[in-house]
Amino acid sequence: MTAPLTVDGAAIAADATAASMSALTFADGRFLRNGEPHRILSGSLHYFRVHPDLWRDRLERLVALGLNTVDTYVAWNFHERRRGEIDFTGWRDLERFLALAAEVGLDAIVRPGPYICAEWDNGGFPAWLTGTAGIGLRSSDPVYLDAVDVWFDELLPRIVPLQAGRGGPIVAVQLENEYGSYGDDADHLAWMHERLLAGGVTELVYTADGPTDLMQDGGSVPGLLATATFGSRAGQAASLLRDRRRGEPFMCAELWNGWFDHWGDPHHVRAPEGAAGVVADILAEGGSVSLYMAHGGTNFGLWSGANHDGARLQPTQTSYDSHAPIAENGAVTEKFRRIRDVIRDATGSAPPEAPRTPPILPAASLPLRRGRDLLDVLRGLGEPVRRAVPPTFEDLGLDAGLVLYEARPIVPRGGATLTIRRLRDRATVFVDGVRVAVLDAEQAAVGVRLEGSGEPVVLEILVENQGRINYGPLLGEGKGILGGVQLDRRLVQRWTARALPLDEWGEGELAGLAEATLHVDEPADAFLAFPGFGKGFVWVNGFLLGRYWEIGPQQTSYLPAPLLRAGDNTIHVLELERMGEAVELREHADLGPEQEYIETFD
Repeated sequence: MTAPLTVDGAAIAADATAASMSALTFADGRFLRNGEPHRILSGSLHYFRVHPDLWRDRLERLVALGLNTVDTYVAWNFHERRRGEIDFTGWRDLERFLALAAEVGLDAIVRPGPYICAEWDNGGFPAWLTGTAGIGLRSSDPVYLDAVDVWFDELLPRIVPLQAGRGGPIVAVQLENEYGSYGDDADHLAWMHERLLAGGVTELVYTADGPTDLMQDGGSVPGLLATATFGSRAGQAASLLRDRRRGEPFMCAELWNGWFDHWGDPHHVRAPEGAAGVVADILAEGGSVSLYMAHGGTNFGLWSGANHDGARLQPTQTSYDSHAPIAENGAVTEKFRRIRDVIRDATGSAPPEAPRTPPILPAASLPLRRGRDLLDVLRGLGEPVRRAVPPTFEDLGLDAGLVLYEARPIVPRGGATLTIRRLRDRATVFVDGVRVAVLDAEQAAVGVRLEGSGEPVVLEILVENQGRINYGPLLGEGKGILGGVQLDRRLVQRWTARALPLDEWGEGELAGLAEATLHVDEPADAFLAFPGFGKGFVWVNGFLLGRYWEIGPQQTSYLPAPLLRAGDNTIHVLELERMGEAVELREHADLGPEQEYIETFD
């Protein structure tokens, strides 16, 4: 018998000799929990998007919504940012999160990927993995499977003892993630399933894919429960699954009751009555459901991912509020009340009251003390790496942040057009210390005209990784300058590059930045705003809160109380384009102009 797992002093049984039978099973089209009829009423809440001091609060809000289960992805890159450096402590303590779920009375569904999408950087894959030359991601490529095998050796021993059959909260484990939207390598899925079983998973294993034949054909596995992910038309999804999988219970593994936001787009919302109506439709079909998201949380630091629409990158913003029933700061919404009423009517059980909404700091203006010039700061940071051609982020061992490139080409008399081939993602171009252009990938390919006198110039290009693609065929694409820099037809060579891992910066690196002081008598949640600023990054007491950008939609950044301390708190700002005069505190979140979005698969 293994030692009991504990959290906050409470013990959870972890008997290795416990019965191997799944606590959650199904028969005749319905779920059974320890042999009794059961309906899964779940909500997605990602431990990596919520400050760990707030995990219990948010889990208790799921209970108050009427849910009996929490589901979470496991983000591989959150735990193994560098190959072989595994971290399951502090914010990354998955076992503690799951044990807290058990304490508040929730079952748990774990979704270990290893690919998770989730609008999370690189779909959860570490950059060192996707940067492996020639690797076949999400396939039966042995190089890929060998890496997953090593990762699962670290992960599975942490979740297996927490299965329901051993006294823990885990009742189900998802196989891969919406694989039918990506590929059709059945050998890959079979290997993943066998690997979970070999690693000790005895609870229910299931697949989750969109509600179309194309997606179900690619992602479902014979003998495993097939579920669907969707935002509308529950009846159609139920019919599709029942036609394909007779005798299996109908489950919506992700009900998209809201949606995420890209920078520059509107704030996507879903009417409370519409979201609650789809929940009611699923329950009327006798189905089970998991709300995606029940509580969205925040893409702190540089963890937000990106999509690509075939023509342009669509980076995801810092807020992952997702118009969820439980708002980014934990507030209970009208959508929460509507969905709770539907669940109460279906179950005949009244859930407990939600904890009170966390207090918000009052509005204030915090004057900014100017730091050193942007280039003066960045030129002094990072070790210079000299290469004949511009190294990529992957060449530099950098997964996120900025790279400052420098070369000294001769610009001919009459000038020349500077082009950057395959820029990923955004470049600020300086000539002799003067900003001359800000370019995205499309603009960089067209180029910008530089004046010249036949003499060398100091050409500096500051490249920002705006988030690694998390969905689709461009998953795993590299960052930086991937295709070279040209002046007219001539390549620019002999480069110096400085890797700038912003989320690893400490007191020394932050010392030259603009800063403001926030004094509080008692820590409380806050919403920061940056009026007059352009685009940049903000730290609070040395913690990288995330990105801000004037194009929105979000105009405020959520600052959770645990990041503050009584007394003075220091806010640092790295502004890339235009510095404002003051950082403001707002009493309410401003997530931008709203637009209703409902995914229909049309």
